[in-house]
Amino acid sequence: MKRTLMYLLAAVMVWVSIPNSQADAAVTTGSIQSGVIFRKSPSASASIIRMISKGEEVVVLATHNSYWLQVQDVYGSIGYISSGSKYIRINGSSSGSTGGSGVTSDNNATIVGSVSFRTKPATSATRIRFMTKGEKVKVTGKPNAYWYAVTDSKGQSGYVSTDSKYIQVTGTIPDPTPTQPPAGNGTGNGTTQVESIIAAGMKYLGTPYEYGSSRDNTNTFDCSDLIRQMFKDAIGVTLPADSRGQGQYVRDKGAITTDWKQLKRGDLMFFMDYKGTNSSSYAGKKPLSEKISHAGIYLGDGKVLHTYSKVSGGVRTDSISGKHWEYRFLYGGSAL
Repeated sequence: MKRTLMYLLAAVMVWVSIPNSQADAAVTTGSIQSGVIFRKSPSASASIIRMISKGEEVVVLATHNSYWLQVQDVYGSIGYISSGSKYIRINGSSSGSTGGSGVTSDNNATIVGSVSFRTKPATSATRIRFMTKGEKVKVTGKPNAYWYAVTDSKGQSGYVSTDSKYIQVTGTIPDPTPTQPPAGNGTGNGTTQVESIIAAGMKYLGTPYEYGSSRDNTNTFDCSDLIRQMFKDAIGVTLPADSRGQGQYVRDKGAITTDWKQLKRGDLMFFMDYKGTNSSSYAGKKPLSEKISHAGIYLGDGKVLHTYSKVSGGVRTDSISGKHWEYRFLYGGSAL
């Protein structure tokens, strides 16, 4: 009973600390303190969008009640998470004001949905801040189909998604500039193709998992189907339909590694069967001889984009280090 009362008290404290979104134009953000389920509606029985990991930031859009917050994640998805303090820490507000010096009359775009403003055209790049609905910005370039180079009202330059749910171009923008290729986070190869492939995959976050999913639609994915679709969408390349075929495809390219820490952003990763959460369960594995049972794509910073079960929420990202993913890893490399 005492524990329950403490939880309720913490939930209420979080609730009252969040400004009313209709009365305060500033953006309230929160830092995820422990992995929390991101749901489509405020109910423990609601459909799962994905698991939001510890360390991620979200925009707090509204307080539904003492138990649920409506939030937007870094990929633009809107849903609900528990308001419990063990799951989220409210960071306070950051202004979305368009006042001050800098870009004014030559603005050519408007932010129409909260979006990450990043230092580089990559989802792994450092977030400068969240841009807010109604901000006026100047689009100064378009490195590729997925990113705009923009300058905000204070003269800060960075990158935002080109998705129309985030930004509406209201004027003329410069032609794409091939001299500004997307850059990774220092662990990747920074090529336009890699960033296009990853951006294509991020659009499918939360898509349900289905073993042996159809390769003719994007309603569901298994691990190899997801990777195959990402490459088709982004660069028009059709990879083998299964993970073992994809593993051989990468091996045939020549440069592979059995140390995941040596992988570059955008490399494919191949794993053996799950045998438990302890590293000792995988002692004696032979990386180049074991049967491949799972595949994903490396994002850098020890994270993988993949899908592996219905209960996990479908397409998602996970950390590798110290987890069974690290112990199960066989080898990886570029499919480009």
